[in-house]
Amino acid sequence: MSDILSTGQRTFTFLGTGTSVGVPMIGCDCAVCQSPNPRNSRYRCSVVIGTPRGNILIDTTPELRLQLLRAKVKLVHAVLYTHYHVDHLFGLDDLRIFPPTLKGSLPIYCTDEVERVIRQAFPYVFDADRQSMTATLLPKLQFHRIDESPFEVLGEEVTPIPLIHHQFNVFGFRIGDVAYCTDVNEIPERSWPLLEGLDVFVVDALRPGKPHPAHFSLDQALEAINRLKPKQAYLTHMAHTMDYDTLIQSLPAGVAPAYDGLSFRF
Repeated sequence: MSDILSTGQRTFTFLGTGTSVGVPMIGCDCAVCQSPNPRNSRYRCSVVIGTPRGNILIDTTPELRLQLLRAKVKLVHAVLYTHYHVDHLFGLDDLRIFPPTLKGSLPIYCTDEVERVIRQAFPYVFDADRQSMTATLLPKLQFHRIDESPFEVLGEEVTPIPLIHHQFNVFGFRIGDVAYCTDVNEIPERSWPLLEGLDVFVVDALRPGKPHPAHFSLDQALEAINRLKPKQAYLTHMAHTMDYDTLIQSLPAGVAPAYDGLSFRF
């Protein structure tokens, strides 16, 4: 993908579209895990949004280095976090390569809850005795606290979308007329108005059939899509029970499974 875009252009790229264990899943011999179709191979969920002022990364998965290399993203200028679960957070150390190029700390936008977990999980990053180490050995981060109020990143207005993820509070994010809502099993009533008038709606759809306590099933995702009626919807956070070829043939018009590397401009 292009690192810096022309004025007014934005590019949304799926870096990963899989569930917390990824696809293929370790030790599984099912048809999807053994599929030769690259669109059935899914890293953990993350996206990057290219803007005229730089690249906004949403979440840092354990495969972050591989994701950015595959997408040819040479620089990240800001990071947003949806929540603190391992599959969305534990690639944070790979961010250390960017501050020297930025000639300053990398801006991190997250809730106080996410910041607290980051500081607990990566204590060495904030150890004052180690701050004199070579610049590339530690991530240099600058936290920006977010809540339910819209905020600005690299000149883009970002609207947080409060979501429910079992017992956890999660944010989706809306930029322009595109909304990204991964890891959700319920959209609170106060959040529906924030999702009106979308061109593109990206939504969690873990599996067909049986509901999950923390994620939308395929049917629940389709119900949300039908209520919002975006111009286009993409499914993400998909488990190994979601076969790309089967889905693409069975979904209604305007709905498609996302896949790693899928990109669109908006």
